[in-house]
Amino acid sequence: MKLSFKFSNLLGTVYRKGNILFSPDGNSVISPVGNRITIFDLKNNKSETLPIESRYNFTSIALAPNGCILIAVNEGTQILAFLYNFVIVTFFAVAKENNVLVYQAPCSHRRVYNPFALEQVFHAAYSETTCIDWTTDSRVLAVGSKDMSTKICALERFSNLSIYTLGSHTDNIVGCFFDENSLDLCTVSRNGQLCVWECSVDIGGLMPPTEQVEQQQKDCDDEDNMTDAKKRKLDEKEEETDDKNSKVFYKRRAKVYLKDSLKAGNSVMLTSAAYHRKSHILVTGFSNGSFLLQEIPDCNLIHSLSISEQDISAVAFNCTGDWIALGSSYMGQLVVWEWQSESFVLKQQGHFNTMSCLAYSPDGQYIVTGGDDGKVKVWNTGTGFCFVTFTEHESGISGVTFTQSGKAILSASLDGTVRAFDLQRYRNFRTFTSPQRTQFSCLAVDPSGEIVCAGSQDTFEIFVWSLQTGRLLEVLSGHEAPVSGISFSPNQAILVSASWDKTVRVWDVFESKGSRETLPVTSDALTVQFRPDGQEFAVATLDGQILFFDINTSVQTGSIEGRNDLGAGRRDTDLVTAKKLQGSQAFTTLCYSTDGESILAGGRSKNVCIYHVGEQLLMKKFEITCNHSLDGVDVSSFVRMNKNINGSNCTNLFTGRAWSTATTEGLLIYSLDHNLLFDPFQLEANITPTEIRKTLREKKHSKALIMALRLNEQPLLMEILEGTPFENVELVCHSLPHVYVEKLLDFLGNKLESSRHIEFYLTWIHQLLLSHGSALKSRSTFILGTLHTLQKNLTRWNEDLGKICNHNKYTSQYLISLWKNQLNKTKRSEEEEDNSDIEDQILISRTEFDMSEESMHSD
Repeated sequence: MKLSFKFSNLLGTVYRKGNILFSPDGNSVISPVGNRITIFDLKNNKSETLPIESRYNFTSIALAPNGCILIAVNEGTQILAFLYNFVIVTFFAVAKENNVLVYQAPCSHRRVYNPFALEQVFHAAYSETTCIDWTTDSRVLAVGSKDMSTKICALERFSNLSIYTLGSHTDNIVGCFFDENSLDLCTVSRNGQLCVWECSVDIGGLMPPTEQVEQQQKDCDDEDNMTDAKKRKLDEKEEETDDKNSKVFYKRRAKVYLKDSLKAGNSVMLTSAAYHRKSHILVTGFSNGSFLLQEIPDCNLIHSLSISEQDISAVAFNCTGDWIALGSSYMGQLVVWEWQSESFVLKQQGHFNTMSCLAYSPDGQYIVTGGDDGKVKVWNTGTGFCFVTFTEHESGISGVTFTQSGKAILSASLDGTVRAFDLQRYRNFRTFTSPQRTQFSCLAVDPSGEIVCAGSQDTFEIFVWSLQTGRLLEVLSGHEAPVSGISFSPNQAILVSASWDKTVRVWDVFESKGSRETLPVTSDALTVQFRPDGQEFAVATLDGQILFFDINTSVQTGSIEGRNDLGAGRRDTDLVTAKKLQGSQAFTTLCYSTDGESILAGGRSKNVCIYHVGEQLLMKKFEITCNHSLDGVDVSSFVRMNKNINGSNCTNLFTGRAWSTATTEGLLIYSLDHNLLFDPFQLEANITPTEIRKTLREKKHSKALIMALRLNEQPLLMEILEGTPFENVELVCHSLPHVYVEKLLDFLGNKLESSRHIEFYLTWIHQLLLSHGSALKSRSTFILGTLHTLQKNLTRWNEDLGKICNHNKYTSQYLISLWKNQLNKTKRSEEEEDNSDIEDQILISRTEFDMSEESMHSD
């Protein structure tokens, strides 16, 4: 069976350009990310990229109120903006140049042969249209444009409204917004002017043309049998029409200069705006990163805040008006702000420059990325969010890696430093430097996590440090050109380095006698990577080849010609010559699969190739982007295989479950396709779902499990597992043949991620490891993917349950402390009451005594 990889998610970039939307329930933010669209689930703290890709970057998106239909417009067209309104009629409006086109919208509940039928065209503006807004009943729309005016256009024919023009602005209109169930609206312009307009009639005061009434009267006059009651009714209707048929006109209620609240200069411009109709709150974003919240129509200032120093490209309200989403295209930043509590619901920022390198953590839960912006970011592969950013570097990052324990990250930079970051306290705890200032181009850590090596691109040397002490241990010299790549052997202290001097050198780090071997290659060596078992390494050269060498004999064991697989790539400023096209075709990064049978290769191209090492054949080629909005097709791919992310059942093609590539569009993650074909294992004719369920009902649990494993249908296998009594799990695991253990363990590891029956599945895993531990240990090299999947999911559940337990612990302590305080208050109040009773008794006694004395004296 052939396993297929599919695009799974997009990390590293959260917002590029265009508008931002909230889902109808207000719990998710929809953001255009280049030529893709990402949904950020704020409630479940996850992100998901839709499986769609455009040939150009998306600039405008709109979502139907029912949340079923999304329309996206890219910059390859001339459409500037559009907005949906499905409340009464199914239309959507599109602004193209100075025209507004109204189309019939596709409906999710019924199929229409031509859903995008053109309904009406408005030639309203004299310049390009910039914004559109519908009234609540979808009968009137407001159109703002660069001619500094706003047009009120009626979709239907009304006797008192056709097209109405609103002026009073001195710059381009950025936003126009109707009030709820009203024709009143507010408009904002690029220079910060806010105008509030009041309409002379309400939304129900729009009347149909008088010709309809006249036609009805004419028809009635022609009828001989017309009664007096009908005539009186028609006359009353005509009088009522004459009374209400007053022309619509607008009055400017207020005009406010918003930049006065910012105390900013003339260079600051209003770049975006959004309005929440129910709460009457307007938010405006500016080019200096500030945004204002104001109450309409009184224009009262609620908040004046700033999120960055760059312009706010897009703003949006959620359905309740409590959350505001703000996007900055220059910074690649997406923020969701809860304005009432003044707290962040979401704060994400990608690399606002090219992403240059990445690495997976040992357990596969995190990805660390480095960019030309000098930032090191750590992303959670499960949620897709960045949870820590390190900004200590002063120049671009050239290499990142995790230590073997996964508790620290190391990064090399062109600023001449290698830094170590602690993932427990989120701090830079060690900085490695060279005696002379140099630019580091590559990075590697030995398997023990004690030795750190970095290659230089200007002094042609390799520097070796101790991670514990930070002391420089050795400087490895010998290369005569920049060092382009280094890699440690997984099971011994052997380092392999690649250089532009057309050589690959093998070093023994603990020996100071120079390189152990010097291997010439056909062209400049660009990168080097060890096989997971440490017996072979691969080298990519400038002529597009991948060369394989045996580490013990230093003999070349094979080669792959990959120049034709990468495809031509060039910048838009490059001349189209044969020499340039050939020179651009080379792999710059390599990554082995866990079993070492396949290798991933990427370079300065839009293609990532998967080769079979033994057969030296191309197995799969991925086109990671079809975006024509990029700088030509100049897409640099830095690929890394994750040996740990769970997926479907796997064969010897890959024991890894996913791989990632760092590109100019962001961090693209590809995972195994879950929709696999029927893949039986040692199947016989009498093994059917009916027979398996019958065997389970007969309480032959071991036999039913073996039959389900041979049929290899996941829903049925899960049914058999969960139908086995808890007390029989140990016996079933002990009696299971070895040939089925690995398949069952892989299935359990995958289901552990999403199943709620944590203890039940952990019991199965525990009993399998106890019963077949020795056999699994002997084959640990071949089941590394399964073992890493178990490790990742167990670690994640341990952290999640730990957080729940800590929350319950502190909540219980808080409740107990409240109960104690209340108990103490009750005791104090009772004591005070007792003391007051005693005082009252004493006072009464004294009063009685005094009265008795007075009576005695009187006697």
